[in-house]
Amino acid sequence: MSIERVTSFGNINISQEAVATLAGGVVTECYGVVGMASQKFLKDGLAELLKKDNYSKGVVVRRTDEGLELDVYIIVSFGVKITEVITAVQSKVKYVLEKTLEQDISKVNVFVQGIKVVE
Repeated sequence: MSIERVTSFGNINISQEAVATLAGGVVTECYGVVGMASQKFLKDGLAELLKKDNYSKGVVVRRTDEGLELDVYIIVSFGVKITEVITAVQSKVKYVLEKTLEQDISKVNVFVQGIKVVE
């Protein structure tokens, strides 16, 4: 699945992984987010904190009739209001991706995989 556009200069194809990496970069800029988390828990119920190269592993992109739907897996900082962080992540991801990709974003589902104390 990719985003395809035809322009007067030629064809444009944006891969699902590129969309996921872009979304991951946007998420990590949000206040209260420590980083992206893996979709799967490691042993003992701990979530893996992803490095910049692997942001796409923390985002699932699906195409629906209404537009793109994203599942974002994050780790938040201890002491922040989680609902406020999630709302900020949802609105920022939706805004940036719609402006950048010129594609409708129908849903941004946020899954908090862990809370980390930042020193």
